[in-house]
Amino acid sequence: MRGGRRRARLLWARTKCDAVVAQPPEGTGSMNAHGSLARVLHNLGDTLLDVVHRGARDSADIGGIVIHDPVEDSVPPPHALVLGVGLREPGEIARLLGDLGRRRAVALVVRAPVPLDAGVTAAAEASGVGVLGLARGASWVQVTAMLRAVLAEGDIGRDGPETLGGTISGDLFAVANAIAALIDAPVTIEDRHSRVLAFSGQLDKADAARTETILGRQVPERFARLLASRGVFRDLYRSDGPVHVPPLHNGSDAPTVPRIAIAVRAGDEAIGSIWAAVSEPLSPERSQALRDSAKVVALHMLRLRAGADVERRLRADLVSTALEGGAGAREALSRLGLADRPVVVLALGLRDDTDSASGADANLATERERLADAFAMHLGAVHPHCAAALLGDTAYGLVPAQQDRGVSEERAMRVAADFLDRIGPRTGVVIGIGPTGADAEGLAQARSGADRALRVLRTAGTERRAARLADVHVEALLCELRDIVAARGDQPTGPIARLAAYDERRRANLIETLHAWLDAFGDIGAAAAAVHVHPNTFRYRLHRLAEVGGIDLTSPEARFAAMLQLRVMPPEPAVRHQEAPRSPR
Repeated sequence: MRGGRRRARLLWARTKCDAVVAQPPEGTGSMNAHGSLARVLHNLGDTLLDVVHRGARDSADIGGIVIHDPVEDSVPPPHALVLGVGLREPGEIARLLGDLGRRRAVALVVRAPVPLDAGVTAAAEASGVGVLGLARGASWVQVTAMLRAVLAEGDIGRDGPETLGGTISGDLFAVANAIAALIDAPVTIEDRHSRVLAFSGQLDKADAARTETILGRQVPERFARLLASRGVFRDLYRSDGPVHVPPLHNGSDAPTVPRIAIAVRAGDEAIGSIWAAVSEPLSPERSQALRDSAKVVALHMLRLRAGADVERRLRADLVSTALEGGAGAREALSRLGLADRPVVVLALGLRDDTDSASGADANLATERERLADAFAMHLGAVHPHCAAALLGDTAYGLVPAQQDRGVSEERAMRVAADFLDRIGPRTGVVIGIGPTGADAEGLAQARSGADRALRVLRTAGTERRAARLADVHVEALLCELRDIVAARGDQPTGPIARLAAYDERRRANLIETLHAWLDAFGDIGAAAAAVHVHPNTFRYRLHRLAEVGGIDLTSPEARFAAMLQLRVMPPEPAVRHQEAPRSPR
């Protein structure tokens, strides 16, 4: 529980980027139910949220989504929907309900099963605050993202919010419910990567696969593989009409309900799809309704994509300006909510991120954007004023820091490690952490440090996935020395050059012997085992390389010079003479 409390941070709904809030249009007052708890329960109640105790302010407009932090005594806005991350004890829940009642909160969300004893029930009755249970399997990050999607309104003008096809622009949840009513079947709206953008109610008419898809906001990989192997995606994006998908059988899973799917197109581009769980084929009228609905969904998805692109570009410009540390850095930090406070910079990239002219560039760019968005969401759950953006092939995160630089960098290291644990090792993601930037002028140096740490992690041979610059400073210096050597075209000289030439002429292994001996700190047994020869053979080679190279192996300066040159400008490997290991007599 203590760890959950430490991770919980107050999330205020104040800006579009840092907010999860829906404010009613001016003058509409409480009549606008777009941002009410009733709307949230209508869209998410069947799948994510279960009403444990109804409150007295369910019809009020939600003033903001707040993550409860037991460490900080912050005041939530009126009519807040509070996420009780880490709350399990009935007494603690009852005390929080009393406090939220005095602050006129709408409801408290607690992980199911909710311990609803007499004390919690009495506190809920007295406070007027509703109690909701978050379904098992759903993460707090997921429910926060879904609440934002449900409560988002789009732009507000003089005549009220913009509408497309009779629903508020960008409100895909309302569109999904409308389609479900038209064809009498539960519906999900997905993008080209099978990520769930919105879903309808009618959970009782679906199956476990749909519930798992909604909870994970993604079609499970095992089902996606089955769909791909059967050519469903190919047929779906080649066809202009509905495609019938027979039940899927996957080992121990129960057969799924048949599906009807249709591609969502913007011109010639397929930008998503609509999936409906149906027990019988659709009638011609309902099939036509599904076709017409796909056109409406396309308009909403384009509206959402355009808004997301604008927001992403604005955030990227602000983060880029701040990281440059120039004249506009202070203004950019102010707009990001990070002015006049120290900041730690995190640099995220892919370990094997190489640009090519092949068709893999599009997939690589998509993967970078996906990881950058996930990184931004993760940082937003850590602190309300974190900022993240993808600049080139690197996603940068700006995390507010404390005055103690060591503590701040350690905290940033934990944040990075937690993110890497969540996404798993398959992605090949690495994160470099720079030193703390005390102000706008120091932010450019903090970014440079994060870039240097990231480069070390991208170097072949390292297994680290996250590191501070202080942890890999020497390796970063070696990378920079290699750059200088490569730019000048320097070649090995002195003993290393002589040994390399000897190896080339005689097919010997003196460079390998010296390298193994230096790496083993002079331990003959360990060095001989590393190159798979008998210790006596290794001693002979060591004596021979001292003669050929003219190197004094007893001199610390000579050993350091040889080690540095082997690290920075290793000679081209000669054809190695393979010698079978010898056993002692």
